[in-house]
Formats: sequence, structure tokens, C-alpha cells
Amino acid sequence: KMNILVTGGAGFIGSNLVHLLIERGHTVLNIDKLTYAGNLASLSAIEDHPNYSFVQADICDAPKLRELFTDFQPYGVMHLAAESHVDRSIDGPGEFIQTNVVGTYTLLDAALTYWRSLPEAGENEQNHSSAIIHSPSKKSFRFLHVSTDEVYGSLGDTGQFKETTPYDPHSPYSASKASSDHLARAWADTFGLPVLITNCSNNYGPYQFPEKLIPVVILKALAGESIPVYGAGENIRDWLYVEDHAEALLTVLETGTVGETYNVGGNNEMKNIDLIKLLCSILDELVPPSSQSSLISHQPSIKSYSDLITFVTDRPGHDLRYAIDASKIKTDLGWEPKQNPESGFRKTVQWYLANESWWKAVLDGSYKLERLGKA
Repeated sequence: KMNILVTGGAGFIGSNLVHLLIERGHTVLNIDKLTYAGNLASLSAIEDHPNYSFVQADICDAPKLRELFTDFQPYGVMHLAAESHVDRSIDGPGEFIQTNVVGTYTLLDAALTYWRSLPEAGENEQNHSSAIIHSPSKKSFRFLHVSTDEVYGSLGDTGQFKETTPYDPHSPYSASKASSDHLARAWADTFGLPVLITNCSNNYGPYQFPEKLIPVVILKALAGESIPVYGAGENIRDWLYVEDHAEALLTVLETGTVGETYNVGGNNEMKNIDLIKLLCSILDELVPPSSQSSLISHQPSIKSYSDLITFVTDRPGHDLRYAIDASKIKTDLGWEPKQNPESGFRKTVQWYLANESWWKAVLDGSYKLERLGKA
């Protein structure tokens, strides 16, 4: 079992990952700045677990990072801390440059200093993928940098992103993540830091901050409000269930080849409009509009939640299509998503229905499901 330092572990993907790591018996130090999207309520079930600890810190704080590396002695780093919402990057790109670029540099630099201090090989260390590692060493240490498929730009009607696809970012968010990817590779090639990189497709599932498409649709529908669809809803994404993604990240950390990049996808391409209609149909089944007295009182003509769909002005620079070729991680490491196109979305709707207190607490803050990033 490993000491694993996770950055951004109070965020959407990070909190799901931390739950998995604790379930598998690892010891986790969660470092999170707790910006608007960091939510310790997502980790309430494990907050008192003996293998879990949390430190509120900024990954741009170099002295603090050096202190935490020295005290915790991690076997590996899983770097998820990032500003991640495209619309917010349009309104305020500076925060994305600071966290995603400067923060990643600061973390890489702290990790390099720590890695150089480690012995060449740990006690009883044999093979990275099969041995019980008793202590971290230069040979066993790993730095996993978690990124996005948005760095690749936009696809036409055909084709998929491969690990060798040239970068072509179009938003401040994707440009900042592309920059962080290049920094991670530079620290590997120049300094020898044992880096692995993953690029994932759109995540969805439990604990997602309700500014992203799927929770917006679910919560707008439940409130009887207009469900906004950018443009004509023709934009296509590959949807990856977040718990499948967490499994992929742990698989890459444990068995991935140092220096390699692995694309992680859900094998689940959908047009936005088709996804929104699917979510509405699941809601129609689980909580029919006729059973919602508040909806009936001010929207008496609504027979299906899909009647709330409203087309709005498109996002500036909106990429048309993303699609991931995840064959490498399947062939080399044996990972593939468990959720199919129907099961993951149904589980997600059920989670939001069952966890009203979680998302209501989020919406009691500064964010009220309003649209961002109009530019």
C-alpha cells in the first residue's frame, strides 16, 4: 500500500479518486486550496479515516509544498488541482494561468527536489507493478499529471484523439492545460522526473459542481427552469463516468510506463442535445413532472422535462467534437470503462436525486446556476 499525495482532492474528480484510494487501502494526503469548486462535504464519509489527511494549501506555495513532501514521504503524486471550467476561463483567464501553469510548475519543482532526495531503491523493492513497496525511492516514485482531451482542439465528423495528436487548444482553459502538459514532459525529459500523463474526456457523476452541463440540466429541470442548450446542441463529447476515470488513474499510477501518455475515454460519444433529452427522459421516469407540485403550479403545460429545453447563444470558441481513442490504455494496462451509455447517466441522475442536501448547500453559495462565459 502506498502513501499518495493528491492535489485537488476536494474537487469533483479528486474527491471520487480519494474515495477509491482509501477503499483500496492506500494512505492519502489531500492538498486543496478550497476554491469555489472544492467541497469537503464530498469527503465527509472518510474525513475521520486513519489513512486520510487534508491540508488546505495552494499549489503555488513552494515552501508549503516542500514541507508537505518532506513530512508525508509520498510514493506517488496524483496531480488534479486545476481551474477547469471553460466558461470561467473566458471570464477570468488569469486564475487559470496562475493555477494550471504556475501551480503545476511549482508542484513539479517541489516533486523534483523530493525525488532527488530519495534512495535509489526501496527496501525489498523488485518490480514496480508487483512488489510491495516498503518505502519510496527514485525507482518507485511516480508523478501522475492529469489533463484533458481539450488540449487537442476540435475534431470534424470523423476521427479520434490519439496520444500522438498535435495540440491545438482553443480556450484559455485548454491552453493553460496544454501548457501544464508541456511542463510535465519537460521535467521528465530534462530532469528525469518519473512522469506519466493522462488526457481524459468529459467526466460526469457524483459530486460534480453544478456549473457543468449534466448537473445544470438535472437541477434546472427539477426547479422547472429553462434548460439552456448552447447553439443548436450539435456539439459532441465523449462522456466518461468519474468512478471509471478514478480506476483508470490508479491503474496508470500502479502499472503505467514512465514517460508515457494515456488517453482515457468513456466510449460514449453523444451530441449535447441528445444527452440532454436522455437526461430528461430518465427524470421523466424517476420523478414525473406530474408528481412535482411546484412545477405544475408555475409550468402547468409541461408534460416532459424536455419541454423546458431552450436554445441560447453559443459559447465563444466552442469546439465542435471531441472523441477519445482509448485503445492504448486498454491494450497496455487492461483498463476500460465499466459504465455503458445508459447506466452511468442513470446512476448520476439517481445520485443527484438522493443527495439534495449536497447540491442545495452548493447553490446556497455564490453560484446560482447562472450562465458564465458569454464574452
